[in-house]
Amino acid sequence: MNITRENIDSLNAVVKVDIAKEDYSDKVEKILSDYRKSANIPGFRKGHVPMTLVKKQYGKAVLVDEVNKLLQDALGKYLTEEKLDVLGNPLPKPQDDLDWDADAFSFEFELGLAPEFEVNLKSKKAITHYNIVADDKMLNDQVEHIRKQYGKIVSETEVAKTSEITGVFTNEEKDINNSVTITLDKFKGKATEKKFIGAKAGDVIALKTKGLFNDSHDLMTFLKVSHDDAHGLDIEVNFTINEINTRELADLDQELFDKLFGKGTVTSVTELKDKIKVDSEKQFTQQGDQKLLNDVTEHLVESTKFDLPAEFLQKWMQTAGEEEMDAEQAKEEYEKSEKSMRYQLIEGKLIEKFDLQVKFEDLQAHSKEMIKMQMAQFGQMDPSDEELDGIAARILSNKDEVKRMSDQLMSTKLLNLYKSEANIKTKEITYDNFVKEFYS
Repeated sequence: MNITRENIDSLNAVVKVDIAKEDYSDKVEKILSDYRKSANIPGFRKGHVPMTLVKKQYGKAVLVDEVNKLLQDALGKYLTEEKLDVLGNPLPKPQDDLDWDADAFSFEFELGLAPEFEVNLKSKKAITHYNIVADDKMLNDQVEHIRKQYGKIVSETEVAKTSEITGVFTNEEKDINNSVTITLDKFKGKATEKKFIGAKAGDVIALKTKGLFNDSHDLMTFLKVSHDDAHGLDIEVNFTINEINTRELADLDQELFDKLFGKGTVTSVTELKDKIKVDSEKQFTQQGDQKLLNDVTEHLVESTKFDLPAEFLQKWMQTAGEEEMDAEQAKEEYEKSEKSMRYQLIEGKLIEKFDLQVKFEDLQAHSKEMIKMQMAQFGQMDPSDEELDGIAARILSNKDEVKRMSDQLMSTKLLNLYKSEANIKTKEITYDNFVKEFYS
């Protein structure tokens, strides 16, 4: 067997594999001999079928199968030994005139080669890492929410500004019929509020969906429609009032503190706010880190310049998925996924350069921490090492779970790398301002 490579350019190559008769003949003869021993052909005793007949019936199929196996093994070994960093998979060049009656065969494969490039984490302009804090307004709102949540429900005869209104949104044409409990602060503008103030149980209020809520996503929640249907929805719905209540706020006393956090953990409103602040800012840290990860990723993709073997990748995409694509579909899919492919290459370069690895010990420790957190939610605060080891072993036997955790841990390692190596500045921001600035 002989394998040669022709580099078309820095991103494309063709590999030619020449297979001679001596490369496959012994293997084919052995398989056919085994077939002969077990072949059951009318007119011949088992094991006594003439070899010429066996070859005539099975020879070509066995030859094709063995040559293909030999070809794939040889190609894989060649790519490994030559340390070729390829994108996608080798694509066989069409051979309409291949003669399987010949003794020797030649096959050609197109390769898409990964580009050579360097990654510079030090951007000229600093990337902002947001330290999201819970300000006094948020803490007061959270305390108010807790007091409402644990407060007493009082029935009312008519809607007031602070009422909780239970009713049904309906629209026959769009098949909307959804029971909800809603407060007036969810609605956008004073006009809608005025329609409700003073209304009683049994009243039906007509509402336009366009600009109805402060948050447009509330259309999905309160009307129970899909994201696509909610987008640009401009119809009239009826809201039938069934029940009107107000919340008598719960007292901020020791009974409430113990109910929320366990006996004696919190003993004053100040401690309550401190606890809310610490717990909230733990969650905010994850959001700030995710924003940083997204921003660094965006910067690296935009600033790290290299070409891709676009034509090859589009050709490869046509047959790589579960369903075949035509050239136009493959081009469209390539354009959608090009940025993702670029980042995967950049990420791979960083992982290699900084020797970032997710080891088994990392997975084991991470799975145990997850287990402990989940068990704590059900009141099991001190599981034994034996328990943790047993559950972790079951989790780590699941390939999908291991893949998910590995990706998670690698993201954490990359995030820590960015924090230490990239040009990062820290900015403090309240949660409300963070949401307004980036997610409105």
